[in-house]
Amino acid sequence: MAQEDIQVNKHQHNKRTGNNMQFLSFTLGNEEYGVDILRVQEIRSWEPVSRIPNVAAYEKGVVNLRGSIVPIIDLRERFNLGYAEYTPLTVVVVLQTGDGNKIRITGVVVDSVSDVVDVDKARIQSAPDFGAKVSTEFISGLVSVNDRMVMLLDVDKLLKLDDVTQDES
Repeated sequence: MAQEDIQVNKHQHNKRTGNNMQFLSFTLGNEEYGVDILRVQEIRSWEPVSRIPNVAAYEKGVVNLRGSIVPIIDLRERFNLGYAEYTPLTVVVVLQTGDGNKIRITGVVVDSVSDVVDVDKARIQSAPDFGAKVSTEFISGLVSVNDRMVMLLDVDKLLKLDDVTQDES
């Protein structure tokens, strides 16, 4: 009984000291991914975009979000998971990333949003090294939540497009 009290107190202590993080989890195919909830600006249903010529296929186009032009990226295609028809469950997660003093807003198309998960930072494991043939550059870690594996994405690396990296001096 005393051991259980210690575990409960330890859990409450972790919440108070900031060892917990919250992630918005979503699916792409049969896999589950998560992004830091503090990076999520909003979740929107899929709507047609204005296509931009000469961009990568996974860059679907742009939408006008309350006066701001926001690029939309299909994560399924970005991760080479293949194309899927958009359904009523398909959503756009609008994410923020900061690069110095600049804030960048980008929407990412996902198959569906799952839920918000609380994760103790100590339970996050680093992504395994599969060698040069498999890129894990966007994965900041892995965590098991209720018997399912959630891949945690690094929003800054994910949303840093090639042309943005050239702007840095």
